[in-house]
Amino acid sequence: MTLSDLARRIHAVSHLTGQFTLRSGRTASEYFDKYRFEGDPVLLDEIARAMAPLVPSDTEVLAGLEMGGIPVVTALGRHTGLPCAFVRKQAKPYGTCRLAEGAEVAGRRVLVIEDVVTSGGQIVLSTADLRALGADIGTALCVIDREQGGRAALEAEGIDLISLLTATDLREAASPTRD
Repeated sequence: MTLSDLARRIHAVSHLTGQFTLRSGRTASEYFDKYRFEGDPVLLDEIARAMAPLVPSDTEVLAGLEMGGIPVVTALGRHTGLPCAFVRKQAKPYGTCRLAEGAEVAGRRVLVIEDVVTSGGQIVLSTADLRALGADIGTALCVIDREQGGRAALEAEGIDLISLLTATDLREAASPTRD
């Protein structure tokens, strides 16, 4: 499957129009409902297959952010063979009381995995928490960059953003071809 084919499939499954409030507080007239592509095991596997070559070669742990990054990191781990950590927005107050479950992140080169990036706010917050635990983080990888300032916000925090697709890629893939 080509990247254009994948973009067309993601757009067809997850693109919605209307009035939506984003996590960043911004409103949008279009929305990519990530749970629609994350809930489709065949499509999610194709996404992970396409993302695997984008994982930096020095990565030791893939860290998926709650909640949307969890299915993506799990599928990506299957394609890369890398161990996964599942990162909560805050440590749970019971059981292990850990912020990052699964693979150990301390002293390891960690790649943060997210589904959709708008402002980059959750990646910034979670990266700060993971760094406080001793993780070495310089890069984040996402399925879709909405191209609304997330890349710049992450760069300001010393985090490079790699995206499989952008909102522009999805729109272009869904547009009828012109001769």
